[in-house]
Amino acid sequence: PTRPSNRCLGRTEDYRHTHSDNWRKMSSSKPKLGKRKAPAAKGPVPVKKEPRKPRGMVKLPPGTVLTDLTKKKWRLGELVGWGGFGAIYLASPDSGSPVTETAEHVVKVEPHTNGPLFTELAFYQRVAKPELIKSWCQSRRLKHLGVPMFLGSGLHEHESSKLRFLVLERFGKDVDELFLNSKRRFDVTTVLMLGLRVIDALEYIHCHEYTHGDIKGSNLMMGFSKSKSGQVYLLDYGLVYRFSPDGNHKEYKEDPKRKHDGTIEFTSRDAHNGVVTSRRSDLEILGFVMLQWLCDRLPWEKNLQDKEYVRNEKNRYMKNIPKLMRDCFCGDHQVEIQKYLEYINTLEYEDQPDYEFIRKLFREGLKKRGCTDDGKNVKFTTSKASSASADLPNGCSSAGEVC
Repeated sequence: PTRPSNRCLGRTEDYRHTHSDNWRKMSSSKPKLGKRKAPAAKGPVPVKKEPRKPRGMVKLPPGTVLTDLTKKKWRLGELVGWGGFGAIYLASPDSGSPVTETAEHVVKVEPHTNGPLFTELAFYQRVAKPELIKSWCQSRRLKHLGVPMFLGSGLHEHESSKLRFLVLERFGKDVDELFLNSKRRFDVTTVLMLGLRVIDALEYIHCHEYTHGDIKGSNLMMGFSKSKSGQVYLLDYGLVYRFSPDGNHKEYKEDPKRKHDGTIEFTSRDAHNGVVTSRRSDLEILGFVMLQWLCDRLPWEKNLQDKEYVRNEKNRYMKNIPKLMRDCFCGDHQVEIQKYLEYINTLEYEDQPDYEFIRKLFREGLKKRGCTDDGKNVKFTTSKASSASADLPNGCSSAGEVC
């Protein structure tokens, strides 16, 4: 396919970010302060322990009311969990009533001096305002865009601690959990549907001059409400990078201090070299994630502690993608993932991807298997190589069932 011009680019600022996925526990299940270990065959049941609180972080009591920058008030419910830098709480617009376990919003809270939430706030305020997302969906005739909407933010003081907060909608299970419930193998139709939803989200992010840098199952979450339980959203914008400030793409420049940024098994070859992520980097990360969903484990996962080994293996396999397919699959492989990875190899660092080419590739793969994509929901099916079918979300089925 031909390489389109950079028609999406505009004038913006540059932000550099580093963060991990400490905020993915927006579970649809009952909020927990800790996980209860399975009891031993004999002896007392272990006591439930509260997760360790980040240094300098205070716990806000249920009922605390936060006022965002637009003067809208949000009432906090129970603590969902501690992240690496702060906390996440159930929340609802303040009506004077306590927040229940069915609350449809969450609030992230961090110390004002910490950078990660400031980073994410900058992204949401620039890119994820409801009117921007709705306008994009209307102009592209999209039924769903998996980018969470920005609902509010502000500052709050508690016990002499100055805090920063971000309000988002609540989400359900993450795709990693569903992957494990499927015994680490999705059917190709599920993988292609997930790929379509993520490509739509990445095109939107890229056209607003950001790259994500950390696409993976734990950062993909299903909707919380019943009507949204089949919809997937891309979260955790702590590694986002402004790749084209003032309309000028950042040049390819290796920085030893940034080597191997991201999640080691999925991160791109660019990131392994210490280069900030570009659009092709995001597509490559998605490719490695999709490949794992299909084959259970990537060839380099046997030695993730050796980052240079992982980089060298990725370089070796991306130079010989047919061998990568042979080493990942016993017998036949899914041709769509091979063509997708081969397409990534045609991209230069500064190229704008042909998103429609990718969507067409994935849709044709679904059509070939008797499936259609409704542009909104992901139908989870387990691979024929797996016997699991339990604990999957709305509309899920076991292996081999036609969509």
